[in-house]
Amino acid sequence: MCLADRGYQGFAKLHAGACTPTKKPRKQPLSQDEKQHNRALARLRVRVEHVIRRFKIFRIFSGRYRNRRKRFGLRLNLIAGLLNCELAHAS
Repeated sequence: MCLADRGYQGFAKLHAGACTPTKKPRKQPLSQDEKQHNRALARLRVRVEHVIRRFKIFRIFSGRYRNRRKRFGLRLNLIAGLLNCELAHAS
């Protein structure tokens, strides 16, 4: 499953597992089911956005990576391990 925001409306046509929020038609309100669907997706997406923010604190995604390309994967895995450990101990 791939979660995307409203900016990726055509993404669902390219990838079968993509979930995007329902866009409101002009001059018509969303139905209650569509609102619930959008809220459910937002609850899932906010968790992903918070994890991305935590990666940006380590500045691995926030700008240009200026170290050796060979070590990017290693550093990414180390940071992910640290964040997973921190999340496991927080709950």
